[in-house]
Amino acid sequence: MFSHRLPWDLETNPLTKLVLQKRAAGEPILDLTESNPTRAGIVYPMNDVLPALTDPRALQYEPTPAGLLEARQAVSGYYGGRVPADKILLTASTSEAYGYLFKLLTDPGDEVLIPRPSYPLFEFLAALESVRAIPYRLEYDHGWFIDVPYLRSQISPRTRAVMLVNPNNPTGSFLKRKELEQISEICAAHDLALISDEVFADYAHREDTSRVSLAAESAAVLSFSLSGLSKVAGLPQIKLGWMAVNGPGQERAWQRLELIADSYLSVSTPVQFAAARLLAMREKIQLQICARTRANLAALQGRALDVEGGWYAIVRIPRTRSEEEWVLHLLAEHSVLVQPGYFFDFESEAFLVVSLLTPEVTFREGISRIMSL
Repeated sequence: MFSHRLPWDLETNPLTKLVLQKRAAGEPILDLTESNPTRAGIVYPMNDVLPALTDPRALQYEPTPAGLLEARQAVSGYYGGRVPADKILLTASTSEAYGYLFKLLTDPGDEVLIPRPSYPLFEFLAALESVRAIPYRLEYDHGWFIDVPYLRSQISPRTRAVMLVNPNNPTGSFLKRKELEQISEICAAHDLALISDEVFADYAHREDTSRVSLAAESAAVLSFSLSGLSKVAGLPQIKLGWMAVNGPGQERAWQRLELIADSYLSVSTPVQFAAARLLAMREKIQLQICARTRANLAALQGRALDVEGGWYAIVRIPRTRSEEEWVLHLLAEHSVLVQPGYFFDFESEAFLVVSLLTPEVTFREGISRIMSL
């Protein structure tokens, strides 16, 4: 009687079982996987955040499918006016934005291309819309890059969109202008849309003029750039995301997106009235996060693969054990919790993924124990 979209009967993996056992026994764990800024010791300016959510206008319901103009103007201001407010549609999260876009662009059984390695959520979001997620490869050679010929080879008659993550999670690699040009040419030739997840775009570790910061700024193909307060302002508990729409067919896409959004009306009124003030205080959060991530990256002492931005780093380890054996050994014998590369669909071993958002004392001690092995 239940849907077969997802493999619902998922067993708890061995790493999670061991974490639960150690925590139940009260054993201390050096958790290098913490990616929730509200639990990572970030100091929030309460006098900015809380009053922003008490605007009396929020007591009146004003259903607007694309979102209140005031909130969309605030997002436009975040982009420095590079995207006008009338090309910005609000959602409750980037996950919801993906749902809207899959409804807009695909029929059941259609396909979207997703990067590998990357965050595993995409396959689940696609499956919930009865869409197939087809991977294309990111390769590493003194830095990450998209295997554009392989991406092209993955296109089928049922492909409807190419998804980018900029910078990628967990590789931390930014999309380069040359890559965007090549992929846009492919999309134009095959009538595909371009979807770019840019939630970590503000967190670059160094400057590079070859990078793309806003894919939807290019009008070469129908493009959607996604972001939200969760990462931009370090506020995952205050649900506001958005998409910027641009390129050929944007008017028809916008009309359909408004109809989809009107069917759900999920963005709350209080957060829309708060948007301008919350975006205005983002620098207070971002400065702390950037200081944390850069300090932790320095603590890796060159042991990580090249990472350009974002909140994660990848450490290559000897293949004397499998990744699963490594992470279980580190947790069981050294009380260090990390994630294995296969959680993010790495095609080879052995890699560990660590969160640069981890409090610095915990991160340094955990990395020290890993390096001592």
